Formats: sequence, structure tokens, C-alpha cells
Amino acid sequence: MDESQRSALLSWLAFTATFAAVRGITYSIRAGQGPFRNLSIGKEHLHHYMWGIGLVSGVGAVAVRGSEQQRRHPAVAVSYGSGLALIIDEFALLLDLKDVYWASQGRISVDLGIGGSALAGSYFAALPVLRAIRRDRARGKTRH
Repeated sequence: MDESQRSALLSWLAFTATFAAVRGITYSIRAGQGPFRNLSIGKEHLHHYMWGIGLVSGVGAVAVRGSEQQRRHPAVAVSYGSGLALIIDEFALLLDLKDVYWASQGRISVDLGIGGSALAGSYFAALPVLRAIRRDRARGKTRH
């Protein structure tokens, strides 16, 4: 596995783990169970997409100004996947600019998160097969 594949895999795993954790935490908050509570300043709730935007912005800063070694660091891939999950989990709120997280419109966030994870997982599962096909085709062309 080369470094770009490793980064993509780490991003996907971080996205999936963060998305699942955030879903679990928000359900426990809504149910009033567990140690977690909403984070607010005064009466203003701080939505977790804000932390996601901060993480993705930090990754962008590393991409623009960081060295090659910094860009390839596993923390960058993990931060990107985690930040994206935090944003996607509240996508419906960003789309409607209303807090519809628990309304039926909020389902779009869940669907996007699960769909994105499924697509990424399918890609990584298919990658070895696609590489084998490409190798076989390349060998077939060199034999003639």
C-alpha cells in the first residue's frame, strides 16, 4: 500500500469511526443518558460541524503551507476524515440553515454519512481487484 492509499484508508476509517461516535453521543445526549451534554456558550449551542470545519481548515492549511512530510503525516488524513464526518453529520442543518437534526429532514445527514462510508468502503474493497485487472491488461499488451 502506497502512502496515498494509506492516507485515503485512514481518512475513511476516521470518517466512519467519527460518524458512528458522533451519532452515539448525540443519541445519548438526546436521551439524557451518559456523561455527554450539549456544549453551549451562553444560550448559543455550538454545533459539531463547527469543529469539523476547524479540522478541515487545519488540513487545508497543512496542504497549502506544509512540507511534503507534514502533508503525508497520518494525523492529516485522520483529521480530514474526522472533520468531514462532523460536517456531514450536520449537513441537513447547513443545507436548511435550521436545526433539523432530529427532524425528518435531518435524515439526509445520516444518509450522506452512511452512503459516503459505503462508497468509500466499496472502493477500498474493489481496489485490489481493479489493480489485478490493470496488471493483467498491461501484461496482455506486452505479450503481443
